Amino acid sequence: MEITRVAVPVPALEQFCYDAFRAMGMSDEEAKLCTNGLMIAELHYHPGQGQGVTRLTGYAKRIKDGAYTLGAPFEIVKESPALALVDAHNGLGSVVGQKAMMLAVEKAKTSGIGTVIVRNSTHYGSSAVHSRVAAEADCIGVAFTNAGPEMAPWGAASGVVGTNPWGISAPTGGLFAVSLDIALTTAGKGMMRWYEREGKKMPLDWAMTPEGDFTDDPTAAMTGALLGIGQYKGYGLAFMTDVLTGVIAGGGFGTTPYSNPLRLDVSHTLIAVDIEWFMPVAEFKRRMDEFIHMCKSARKRSGVEEILVPGEQEYRREQHFRQHGALLDEAVFDRLRELAGELGIAFPFERS
Repeated sequence: MEITRVAVPVPALEQFCYDAFRAMGMSDEEAKLCTNGLMIAELHYHPGQGQGVTRLTGYAKRIKDGAYTLGAPFEIVKESPALALVDAHNGLGSVVGQKAMMLAVEKAKTSGIGTVIVRNSTHYGSSAVHSRVAAEADCIGVAFTNAGPEMAPWGAASGVVGTNPWGISAPTGGLFAVSLDIALTTAGKGMMRWYEREGKKMPLDWAMTPEGDFTDDPTAAMTGALLGIGQYKGYGLAFMTDVLTGVIAGGGFGTTPYSNPLRLDVSHTLIAVDIEWFMPVAEFKRRMDEFIHMCKSARKRSGVEEILVPGEQEYRREQHFRQHGALLDEAVFDRLRELAGELGIAFPFERS
């Protein structure tokens, strides 16, 4: 069964997110950064990934339960011209990640590269939200985070490492920055729920049952462990991402993140590389455009109409939504209307 979606104007949706966050008690800065994070995810990615405006209700619950610390200090524990260690004090991950990348960019403009490692943080949303901050400043941005233990080590039947997503973005001379945003699992529980609601079977390489059996039944796998991209390779990448985030940060890693619902103990690593240190930005963008042309002009497989580069599909989706309205899952639309009532703010949408 196809899931019904409702078109809503993008500017109104953005204002609604900001108003909702302010009503939850966020500061102006927190509300703006969290709104930016949700809107990028909503306009760029499949709704089944669950990183867009559907998260508003989760924010409201976690703030009410005390799982997020509003106004938490962004404490620089230790720093050098190129490095910083930040304690987020259980603050809003989307805010912390974007501010950490801003700091990484600042250091990169001085040292050529800037690396900021964060501990004691929370879920920071889509990794490309943070890597794009660097690309907009004519840097290459790399964003890593660890997450709750949903992925099974290769050969295991239970989760130990997270989806541990990566975001990598770089500017180009074209209309959009190239941007890769991937989890290190083949898929996440959000996409499994989407398939479950549509009554579809999922690919066998997504997840296992709690007993450790591969399955194409999303319902049977919802309480099981996820599988890594490329089998053992995805597990290896996720393992090393925990090393690059939680282990080196002095924060949570492996089974620790999300084990305490009131202190998520997530860690991030944000890296900015200043392009100007290596070559003029215009020359870099020319070289990027040449590289993109190489990929897009490659001989196509049978049945393939066009070759895309990372971030291109997402850019097109955003342009379509800005012209015709963002398409909200009908169930999300209804939850947001209920949330507006709970928060005492206007809900400016009607079903189309």
